[in-house]
Amino acid sequence: MSNRRAVIAGASGFIGRALVAELTGTGWSVTRLVRRPATRADEVSWDPASGTLDPAALSGADAVINLSGASISQIPWTRSVRESIVASRREATTTLVTAINLAKVVPKVFLSGSAVGIYGDRADAELTETSARGAGFLADVVEGWEADASRATCRTVFLRTGLVLGDGGALAPLRLATMFFAGARVGSGQQWWPWISHRDEVRAIVHLIDSKLAGAVNLVGPTPARSVEVTRELARIMKRPHLFVIPAWAIGLLGDAGRELLLASQKIRATALEKDGFVFEHRTITEALRWAISGTRR
Repeated sequence: MSNRRAVIAGASGFIGRALVAELTGTGWSVTRLVRRPATRADEVSWDPASGTLDPAALSGADAVINLSGASISQIPWTRSVRESIVASRREATTTLVTAINLAKVVPKVFLSGSAVGIYGDRADAELTETSARGAGFLADVVEGWEADASRATCRTVFLRTGLVLGDGGALAPLRLATMFFAGARVGSGQQWWPWISHRDEVRAIVHLIDSKLAGAVNLVGPTPARSVEVTRELARIMKRPHLFVIPAWAIGLLGDAGRELLLASQKIRATALEKDGFVFEHRTITEALRWAISGTRR
């Protein structure tokens, strides 16, 4: 059994819950950061809005993992929503970095949440970790988010995550629409949607704890898929029709959120992760969706 310890912010979220289960299942001790008074031995209270976190909670940790951040799926992106998206990420990250740097024994690694939104809308260009940032609100958010994380005095990894396919999360509204016979192509359907299975997302984070990688790492599946492949394959697996089209102009009515979340094209490669020896369980969009829907690989 392991005697290693991880501290996780965002442990109650879609990815966080599975990550906690994965780590504890292999003998890790996990400390959950909670934004209320701690009620259990494995909880520590913190307040990112005021920058409050006892550095002792992080001292000597084998990994500090930051999965905090308000959902970007709150549409439309009003001024208050934009402020929440930015503040929830940067306040949490800055609070963690400050505590890491003040800890008596600095943690071994800081894995900080990030997103593929930094690449913007790039048509058919092949994108890797070395590609320049793109344009848009999400690119601005991620750039600031990663800059805050980079101030940690331990090895730091930016988890540039794509569309996570699992039982919940971003797939939930697509799955619901398909279930009720409203599966649809989104815009032209030719935009690339960077995806990763929920299972591989968690496995990749665990892999990166012991990796020597630092800086940006793309957490996306190894076989890029266009959005029409995602929606059409989802309908096929669920045995539902795929008959409709949501025109680009209608999505444009949602403002920047519609354009950046649904119409942006990002053909992203998990170059760093694969070169580091990570092996995906779900290599194609079909495998990932079938697993997300039924829990089986094929």
